[in-house]
Amino acid sequence: MDGQMTADTRGGAAVARLEDMGAIEAGAVLCMRLWSEGPGSPDRAAFERDFGRFGGHIALGATGAICTMCRDTGRRALLRHHLQCGCVGVDEACLAQLVAAALDGERNDAMMLATLMVRADYAPQLVDCAVRAGAALSRLAATPLDRRVPSKLH
Repeated sequence: MDGQMTADTRGGAAVARLEDMGAIEAGAVLCMRLWSEGPGSPDRAAFERDFGRFGGHIALGATGAICTMCRDTGRRALLRHHLQCGCVGVDEACLAQLVAAALDGERNDAMMLATLMVRADYAPQLVDCAVRAGAALSRLAATPLDRRVPSKLH
């Protein structure tokens, strides 16, 4: 590719950095990436093992529900960056903002974002998934770091 933006790559255009995002937004992006890796992914298995009991399972499941709904009823496929990439793409940022708005009770903003991502008749369901994802990510973010450090280091 010659570096020119096309309709096929626009959703992956970098618009932010993970390190500059809040915990909820960054968590949503990371859960999207982990979910997209598939259930057999070593990174996903490690996340579930180490953080599942602190809300990780619920966050991953709810984010997965968002991704599944976007895949099945979305306006187009969502694009994502590699798990270790520090950049955040347009689609990832949209998902992160949806989760943050839903968690903050900003339903109108969440609905607007949802209608950009899926057909309008599915937007309320997408927002409900985003509320669940945000609540789980909030619990995970509120867990003191020393409690989240895996008991067995690799």
